[in-house]
Amino acid sequence: MKSYRKELWFQIPGLRGIVNITPEVNDCLRESGIREGLCLVNAMNITASVFINDDEPGLHQDYDDWLEQLAPHEPLSHYRHNRTGEDNGDAHLKRTIMGREVVVAVTNGKLDFGTWEQIFYYEFDGLRRKHVLVKIIGE
Repeated sequence: MKSYRKELWFQIPGLRGIVNITPEVNDCLRESGIREGLCLVNAMNITASVFINDDEPGLHQDYDDWLEQLAPHEPLSHYRHNRTGEDNGDAHLKRTIMGREVVVAVTNGKLDFGTWEQIFYYEFDGLRRKHVLVKIIGE
């Protein structure tokens, strides 16, 4: 069995943002040479997420609106975590809702997606450099 590992780095210019990282993950799969196996894509920061869904701007705005209703950024005093000097209590909760990672089957050298599926990086506490781990195992 072969194993491949690569880190993808991002710096979102605003507090929140969604980036389609499917092309970068496909590049990793090609580099790995793995034809059959599993691909893990994992946000390596506790205020960011990786998820799979449709690449449709209205849906992405719906996510942002929905998450902001569930865990609004302000008032900052709303979160006990922010009493430690942080201002990202909401980002931790949003990450828990959206998840930490995705796993995609690799079949015949391709990511084995359902219709319209793409992989996204979702940042909830931007303005600094963060990374995603891509780990691929298989034959």
